[in-house]
Amino acid sequence: MKKHKLPRLLGAAHATLLVALLAPSAGWAAVKNVIVMVPDGCSQSIQTLSRWYKGEPLALDGVLRGLVSTSMADSVITDSAAAGTAFACGHKTSNGFVGVEPRPENLLSTFSPPPDWQPYAPMASVLEGARLTGKATGLVSTSRITHATPASFASHVQSRGMENDIMEQMVYADVDVVFGGGKRHLIPEPVGKRTDGENLLGVLLERGYRFVETKAEMQTLDKGRAWGLFADSHMEADIDRSQFAPEQPSIAEMTAKAIELLAQDEDGFFLMVEGSQVDWAGHANDPIYMLTDFLAFDAAVEIALDFADANGETLVLIAPDHNTGALAIGNNSSPIPYTATSVEDLIEPLKGMQVTSTGLSYILGSNPNAGQIAEAIQTWWGITPTPEEVEEIQRQILDGQSVSYAIAGVIGAGHTLLGWTTHGHSGEDVPLWAHGPEDMLPTGLLDNTDIAHIVADAFGFELKDVTRELFVDAATKFRWKKVELDTTDAENPLLRIRDHYELPANKNLLIRKGPSVDFSCPLEGVVVYAPESAAVRKMYIPQQAVQYMKNWPAMKRHCDITRH
Repeated sequence: MKKHKLPRLLGAAHATLLVALLAPSAGWAAVKNVIVMVPDGCSQSIQTLSRWYKGEPLALDGVLRGLVSTSMADSVITDSAAAGTAFACGHKTSNGFVGVEPRPENLLSTFSPPPDWQPYAPMASVLEGARLTGKATGLVSTSRITHATPASFASHVQSRGMENDIMEQMVYADVDVVFGGGKRHLIPEPVGKRTDGENLLGVLLERGYRFVETKAEMQTLDKGRAWGLFADSHMEADIDRSQFAPEQPSIAEMTAKAIELLAQDEDGFFLMVEGSQVDWAGHANDPIYMLTDFLAFDAAVEIALDFADANGETLVLIAPDHNTGALAIGNNSSPIPYTATSVEDLIEPLKGMQVTSTGLSYILGSNPNAGQIAEAIQTWWGITPTPEEVEEIQRQILDGQSVSYAIAGVIGAGHTLLGWTTHGHSGEDVPLWAHGPEDMLPTGLLDNTDIAHIVADAFGFELKDVTRELFVDAATKFRWKKVELDTTDAENPLLRIRDHYELPANKNLLIRKGPSVDFSCPLEGVVVYAPESAAVRKMYIPQQAVQYMKNWPAMKRHCDITRH
């Protein structure tokens, strides 16, 4: 594993300040490693259903500690970007925002912005703070790695849909281990989805990462930094993987490999693991999808708990970011009195389901006929639908509903004892699970923002100090006549300072332009462009870049030289 050291800044003053800001407080028994795990989009009901289905206790059952409230800055019901930002950065933000402060409009009456609030300004994450304190860092997800939750730990944009920007920031954020889906956002069109001409896969290889695309390739990794993107877009659901993508690893396998690699860093590590598709199953109201992906997540939890027990210096924090679908055990259409419901009544309809409703949609295509629908449900779910149910599925598809949502909704209502209130998110508290040193375990009701501060406290730094270190408003450090924000290429904004310095957005690079040679210096954080930040668009740069520009000659020996 590559060692992370405090940046060798000009003179001792800045390095001394950074040590003082980020070093553990006197007397605080900080842990060595922290693992944050997020089963996206669920609550206690799926834990109960999964336990009945499995027939034995879950790994999570032994570490239940309390509850987490889930609101965001502008709604009592959060989206995953705002929720991920709360977990990662310790502050609430607006719908769809990733790692940046909330907009000033439509805030909840109960929301109290911090005294130094700057709308749209980037906020440091616990992953960034861990990296600055010398720890290895990692991200694992079963979605595209650029999706809302993992994005919140390593990027800063005003919309979760900006996945090309998110990927670029993530590549330049020096995360040591990244496993998930989303290769399409690494490479340019027409093969990939990048429209800015960047080949980020090439950047990763130049920076010394190993890049893998299958479970077999991942298992060969034994040391060093690595990216594994196992799908062009999202990875397959756990129950669908053997049918549609057997070459992909499970979330437990990715978690085990990430821990194996990160644990080689003698200074410790931070790892975030997301079971992304528990949420998508809730959106689809698909019980077999939800419980099997939750059980797959529980298997990853067992890996983390076993490591924590063996290691003795690891804190594991686990919580959903919100609930999705609001699954209930029991529904109004059940022919069985709820006080007479047996385990078999609950579980048997689910036991015959071999793929998710999304898997059924792969098998059926976009416009299946009645016979195909009935046969697929019988073959793959072990349920014989009535002609009326098949007709209702067809009607919903004709009305624009997806094949997966139509099948899950109609068959779920008629053949399971489960109910749902929504295809969206819901706003109730969610479970908190934790394991590690007893004096560091949280209990009771927490706010979602508390998760980040617990991580920061465990590592001995304060997030506000990391934010001040990584995100300096360039306009406050240089007179505007010496600063030019070049947005001629809208997808590659560039900050020019004093005519011969350039800081490209989304990268951790400071470039000094010369008549024959360009010096390109890596920075301790990425440059963030905030196009919505008031009348004057802003660029946020690391404090390290300011120090470099104050005394460039003394820093040349720390920089890579790139000729024109």
